[in-house]
Amino acid sequence: MSPHTRFSLLAPFRVRAFLFQWPADLLTNCGIEMEILMLGWFILTETRSVLLLTVFAALRYLGTLVAPAFGMAGDKYGHRRVLCAMRAIYVVVAAGMTLLTMLGWLGPGPIFAAATILGIIRPSDLAMRNAIIAAIMPAETLMSAMGTAGTTSDCSRILGPLAGAGIIAAVGMGPAYLAITLCYGLALILTMMGGQGLAHRRAAGVGQASFIREVMEGLRFVWRTPCLHAGMWIAVLVNATVIPLTGGLMPYIARDIYHLDRFGLGGLLACFSFGAFCGSVTVSIIGQSLPAARTMILAVLAWCVMVQVYVFMPSPVSAGIVLVLAGIAQNFCQVPLFAMLLRVSGEQYRGRVMGVRMMAIYGLPLGLLTAGALIERIGFPAMATGSCLFGLTATLAILAWWRDAIWPLTAEGNRLSRPSQTVSRSATAA
Repeated sequence: MSPHTRFSLLAPFRVRAFLFQWPADLLTNCGIEMEILMLGWFILTETRSVLLLTVFAALRYLGTLVAPAFGMAGDKYGHRRVLCAMRAIYVVVAAGMTLLTMLGWLGPGPIFAAATILGIIRPSDLAMRNAIIAAIMPAETLMSAMGTAGTTSDCSRILGPLAGAGIIAAVGMGPAYLAITLCYGLALILTMMGGQGLAHRRAAGVGQASFIREVMEGLRFVWRTPCLHAGMWIAVLVNATVIPLTGGLMPYIARDIYHLDRFGLGGLLACFSFGAFCGSVTVSIIGQSLPAARTMILAVLAWCVMVQVYVFMPSPVSAGIVLVLAGIAQNFCQVPLFAMLLRVSGEQYRGRVMGVRMMAIYGLPLGLLTAGALIERIGFPAMATGSCLFGLTATLAILAWWRDAIWPLTAEGNRLSRPSQTVSRSATAA
C-alpha cells in the first residue's frame, strides 16, 4: 500500500481531477475572503452603521433561494460546466470593481450592487464543487475527500484576511482588488483544466421532466428522507445562530467590542480558520470511521458552547484561543453533514440535494439582519447569548424528532456507504 493510500488526507490527490479542483477552490476562496474583509471594513468605516454591515453580509447569500435551480442545472448540463460559468462571472465583476477602485469611484452603491450580483451566484459555488468531488471520488473515501477539500476554505480564511489587510496597508485597495481578480481568473483556468478528459454528462434520470418539476422532485426527495431532512434543519439552524457571530458580525466585534483595527480583525478570523483547518485535517484522516450524523449533532452542541464562551472573553487573545476550538467544532459538523447528504442522495439527486442544502444558508442573512437589529436594541451580549441558547435547544429538539434516522450507529445517516437502493439506482443509470 502506497503512502498516499495510507494517509487519507493526501489520498484524494491521486485523482487527477482533484489535483486541479483543490487549488482552484483555494484561489476562489482566497479571493472571496479578501473581498469580504475589504468591502466589509469599507462599509463599516464609511457608513458607521452596523445595520448596513449586516445588510452587506446578508446580500452575499441572496441566491440561496434559487440554489436548487443551480443544482438542477448542474445535474442536467454538468456540474463543472455550471461552476466554470459562475467563476467567469466572478472575474468580470471583480475586474469592474478594480476599475472603479482605481478611478476612485468606489462607494456603498457599487459595493451593494456587486454584492447583489455575486450573492445570487456564490451560495451555489460550494454545492457545485462538492457535487464534482462526489462524482469523482469512491463512496468509501468520500468523507476523507470532503475533509481534504474543506481545507481550501480553512486555509483561505487564514490567508485571505491577513493578505487583504496587508496588501491594502502596503499599496492600497486598487492593487488589492487587482490581486483578487487574478485569483479568480487563475481559479477559472484551473477549474476548466480539471474537467479535461472527463465526460460532462447529465445525471442519470434527469432531463425527461420539466425544469421546475425536476427541482420539486429534489425537494420531495429531501422531505421523504429523514436523515436528509434533519441535516437540512441543522444547516438552517447553525446559519441563523452561531455562524453570524463568527462571520458577518466579526468586523463589528473586532472594532466595537475589542477595539481592534483591520489587522486585529484578520487575526480573529485567522484564529477561527486555523481551528477549522485542524478540524478538516482531522476529519480527513479519521473520517472513514466516523458516523456522520452522530458526529454532526455532537459537533453542533460543542460549537454553540464554544461560541457562547467566545463572546464573553475579556481580551482578543483569549477570544482567539476559544475561536480555534469553535473552528474545530464547525468542521466536525459541516464536513460530516456534506458527506452524509452526498452519500445518501446518490448520483441522480446529488446536485438538487446540494442545491437544497444551499437554500439552508438563507438562515444566515435572516440571522444577520435579526442580530443587527437586536444589537441596537438589547446590546451585543444579550443577543449573542440568546442565539447560542436557541441553537443548543433547537439542536436537541432535532435530535429528539429524528433520533432513529441520525443517532443509532446503524441509522441511515451513519452508514459508511450509500444505501443499497441509491447505489442500485445510480449503477443502473450508469
